[in-house]
Amino acid sequence: MLNFRYTVRRSLRAKKLRVIVTPDKIEVVAPNNTSEKQVRDFVKEHKDWIERTYSKVKDQKKAIKKTVPESYKDGILIPFRGGPCKLNVSKTSSACETQVVYKKGEFNVVIPDLLSNKNDESEWVHQALIIWMKQQAYKDVWEIVEEYGQKKNLYPNAIRIKTQKSRWGSCSAKRNININWLLMLAPKAVLTYVVIHEICHLKEMNHSARFWDLVGEHYPLYQQQRDWLKKNGSSLMAFIG
Repeated sequence: MLNFRYTVRRSLRAKKLRVIVTPDKIEVVAPNNTSEKQVRDFVKEHKDWIERTYSKVKDQKKAIKKTVPESYKDGILIPFRGGPCKLNVSKTSSACETQVVYKKGEFNVVIPDLLSNKNDESEWVHQALIIWMKQQAYKDVWEIVEEYGQKKNLYPNAIRIKTQKSRWGSCSAKRNININWLLMLAPKAVLTYVVIHEICHLKEMNHSARFWDLVGEHYPLYQQQRDWLKKNGSSLMAFIG
C-alpha cells in the first residue's frame, strides 16, 4: 500500500519512466506507450526511495521557509546579491508613492502615511521591494548582454523580467529571453551565468556539447554558478511561496 499520491504525465520526449519529487507533488513521467500497469509496478518498485525523498524535500522546504521574513519591517535583514541587507522603513506625509533607495548595502523604504497601517504596511514594503528589484534586474541583464553578447553577436530582441516558480531563465524562438527576478537575491555572478546561458541559446537552441562549449567560451567559471543554483535555488524560490 502506498502512503502517497502521485500524478502521471505522459511525454513524447521521455525514453523511460522517471519520478520527479518536489515538496508539493510526486509526478511520474512516462513515455506515451507505457501502460498503467507498468507505471504502477514502477512506482511500487521505487516506493521506499520516493517516500524517503518526499519526506526529505518537505523538511528542506520547512527549513527554507524560515529564511523568508514573516514581515517586512524596519531593521530586518533581507537577501540581495548574495548577502544580507538591512531594511530601513520610515514614513512620510509628503509623498503619494512608496519610495525605495538602495545605498551602502541597505534598503531604505519610505511609505506615505496615507498607505501605511499595521495591517498592510509589511505588504506595501514587500511589493515595493519586488518592483524595485524587477526594475534593477532589467538594467543588470541588459548590462550583462552588452558586455558578453558582442563576442558572437548574441543580442536578444527583447528581455522580460518574470516571476517564475520553476525556471531561472528561458529563450524563445522569437529570440526573446526571460529572466527570473529572484536571481537578484543571488550573487551577481549567478545572474551573469543565467543571462549568458540564455543568450547562448540564441545560437544553439539545445543543451548539446556545442551549447556548453559556447557558454564556457563566454564564462569559463559557469559550472560554479550552476552548482550554487542547485544548492541554493530552492531558498530563492521560497520568496514567492
